[in-house]
Amino acid sequence: MKIDQQQPIPLQPGAEAPVAAAAAQPDTAYVAKAGKAAVEFERFFISHMLKEMRSSTRAMATEDSVFNNRVNQDMQDMADDLLAGNMAGQRAFGIADAILRQLVPDAKPGKKT
Repeated sequence: MKIDQQQPIPLQPGAEAPVAAAAAQPDTAYVAKAGKAAVEFERFFISHMLKEMRSSTRAMATEDSVFNNRVNQDMQDMADDLLAGNMAGQRAFGIADAILRQLVPDAKPGKKT
């Protein structure tokens, strides 16, 4: 008998069925919360990326440019936030899907929760 191989510990009869069933079907409330959090993180990521892109555009703009007007900046920021929300809702970058693959491996990819 070899000692380096581990033998599985025998379980009571019927003990494997509930564990396997629970592992096959993730909790729907958890999946919904994880999906919402993943989409919100994707929205935050896209929004931050757009904000950084806008700041570099503003840094390169001349003094009389529309990009240096404070009212225009506020409107562009609001538009960028809306754009980020729409893109995240469509899972345009795939960040939410990648997060969900880690949190809920049994969930179907691309499924909107």
